[in-house]
Parts: sequence; structure tokens; C-alpha cells
Amino acid sequence: MSVSDRPAGTGRLLTGVAWAVLLLGLWLWGREITDGPGGSSAPTTGDVAAVGRPLGVPLPPAHKPLDGAAPERVEIPSIGVEAPVVRRGLDEGGAIDPPPYGKPQTVGWYGSGTEPGAEGAALFVGHVDTETKPAVFYGLSAARPGEKVRVARSDGSVAVFTIDDVQVFTRERFDARKAYGPREDGRAELRLITCGGTYDRKTRSYTANVVVSAYLTGQDSAGAKTPA
Repeated sequence: MSVSDRPAGTGRLLTGVAWAVLLLGLWLWGREITDGPGGSSAPTTGDVAAVGRPLGVPLPPAHKPLDGAAPERVEIPSIGVEAPVVRRGLDEGGAIDPPPYGKPQTVGWYGSGTEPGAEGAALFVGHVDTETKPAVFYGLSAARPGEKVRVARSDGSVAVFTIDDVQVFTRERFDARKAYGPREDGRAELRLITCGGTYDRKTRSYTANVVVSAYLTGQDSAGAKTPA
């Protein structure tokens, strides 16, 4: 959806410019350009800024990938996220279609891609804010390695992911392989994406994207809880 097409009062929701960046990632990812660096914990500077990758954070071993199942809810206890997940495709402009503007507390899953828990990188997207209040991924940049992400799935299981990387990518030198491609072959991974940087009132868009990377480390039943 272009800025001119947006409903009145939606304010600073994610705009088409930011989602065009996501489209670039999907375009490259779909051609299996996934040979970028894997989960390094070294700090990054310049156009790709590390938000939270402190050295020495112990991370658990990866769990073997699960059978595919669609996501229904996502929880990130450390930043207070508990939200429904809806399937999304591409809009008329060819960019991933975010959740409806009227549902800023809903997370979108790119349904033509990987199912969370299955091998590969599943993509979740969400708004950062509205004109009047924070949206579902407002606190995403505060997530840190070692924290958990729980995804309730349609088969009654809960895929438990551990965050291993948090970065802010500027649009000017966006690296789609690092943002959206799997970091390690054979793993089940998850990407949580929203806008970041600063809000440009002239273009009505943000200058960057926050990308949180996580990988599968466990599986629970729907009633179980995993400590943050």
C-alpha cells in the first residue's frame, strides 16, 4: 500500500518503502543466495549496526527441524509481546503485505515461505507504531541474544526459538542474505522484522529495518511455558 492509499489516521505505520526492502530480501532468498556469514557474535559497524550481540552469551544447541505447521500466535516474554499471527502474501506492488492497518497488534507471517519450526528461515513482520501509540514490534530492538521466542502452531505444538542476533540494517546498503537467508544449513530459523532508525516526515518512512534472528532450540506442548 502506498502512502497516498493509506487510511487517514494511520500515521507512522510501516510504509511501502520499508516493505520494498523486504521484497528485495525475498527475491534474493528465493534464488537460494544464502551463503552469507553465519551466526557470528562479532560487533558490526557502519551501515549494518549491531543492537544486541554481547560477547560471551551462552546459547543452547539447535533442535532438529520440525514438521511444517502454520503459526497461530507468537510470544516474546522478555519484551512483552503476545500476539496473533496471520498469513500474508505480496501486495499489488510486489512487496510483502503487512498486517492490516487496523490491527497494529497483529504479526504477519510470509505464508509462501518457510513454516516456523521447519528447516529454513520463517519470516514474521509487524508494525512498529501508529500515530498515537506503539504497535506490536515497538520494543523489538530491545530483544537480546539468549532470550526466547515461542510460536504456537496449528498442530498444537509450540516451537521454541532462541535469539542469537539483533541488527539494524539501513536501506542504502541492505544485505538481503544476512537479513533473510538461513544462517546455518539444516537449521530451523526465524526472522522478526520491523522498521527502525529514524522516521523521515518528508518521505513518511523509516530509515532502517530492525531484524531479530533466532533459531529453533526446543518444542513444547501448547500449555507449557518456557522461561524468558
